[in-house]
Amino acid sequence: MVTTLQWIDVGAIDDIPDEDVIEVGVGGGRLALYRLGAEVYATAARCTHGAAQMCDGFLEGYEIECPLHQGRFDIRTGKALNEPLTDDIRTFPVRCEDGRVLVGLD
Repeated sequence: MVTTLQWIDVGAIDDIPDEDVIEVGVGGGRLALYRLGAEVYATAARCTHGAAQMCDGFLEGYEIECPLHQGRFDIRTGKALNEPLTDDIRTFPVRCEDGRVLVGLD
């Protein structure tokens, strides 16, 4: 089965502070957007372990630390990197065009 992505404009790249994370509403849901220089990544907004919002976490390089239990995820792959996390976080494809950030949703 082939899934077609719908590319949704979620804002200007300049709206995301460099080396930081923000939360945006998209299609009735919430996403966390991370910016590292010209690179932008997107994950689900909520931690898979608890009810923490990832935008309240600490971003260091390609890792976001959950603000509640200090579990870390790789923002590129969604991989849970340490305990107490057991489930990866969902990631979404991102592309930047003309200063805008587009996230691919299925």
